[in-house]
Amino acid sequence: MNENNVVISNLIKKYGNFTAVNDISFSFEKGEVFGLIGPNGSGKTTTLRILSTLLQKTSGEIEIFGFYLPKDGGEVRELISYIPEDAGVYRNLTGREYLKFITGFYNKRGDAGNMTEQGIEISNLKERINDKVDTYSKGMIRRLLIARAIVTNPQLLILDEPTSGLDVVNAKQVRELIKSVSAKGVAVLLSSHNMLEVEFLCRRISLISKGTIVESGTPEELKKKHNAQNIEDVFMEVVK
Repeated sequence: MNENNVVISNLIKKYGNFTAVNDISFSFEKGEVFGLIGPNGSGKTTTLRILSTLLQKTSGEIEIFGFYLPKDGGEVRELISYIPEDAGVYRNLTGREYLKFITGFYNKRGDAGNMTEQGIEISNLKERINDKVDTYSKGMIRRLLIARAIVTNPQLLILDEPTSGLDVVNAKQVRELIKSVSAKGVAVLLSSHNMLEVEFLCRRISLISKGTIVESGTPEELKKKHNAQNIEDVFMEVVK
């Protein structure tokens, strides 16, 4: 049992005769941003959903800070926050009301009132926090979601395309939020199609294609190994 690491060993997920995730293994620790990178349909989102307890594995072992899935699903759900690419919010609530509603479920992790105020500060929406969410831009909604995920004090933050569709300013703000939460000792599992973002945020990455991990290492190690200028070039070479 390791209370500081997330360890995935020989993970397989099948849908009938189709294998979406084929015998993959990787690990990362608290305070690390780890990237699981691949094209659409590669199995990365399926993997994130399994770790988030939304899907059941077919076989393999998943250990999250000393707990095992699916046996310890309840305990794991207390430790994680997951933001899928298509995550939504309650649009008839104001940003403040949304954060208050969400933090009310997490009294075990801290005082709900203080958590709401922290979420407002993290979101950096200023006076717009009192406006209804259905008036927000996509970037504002994403910042609200990231704030919600951070303020519930997870030990593992799982992010699927956290800056997808955002402009430069909002994307930079979201990346800085991710770096700040990692610096406080939270483990972050990140999936992104933005290779510059991956290189900026991730200590290590695994590249997945057709359900199989085809390359792993630090960005610098992979660039050196493949004589590449950037991770995008590595990605194009190894992911066919």
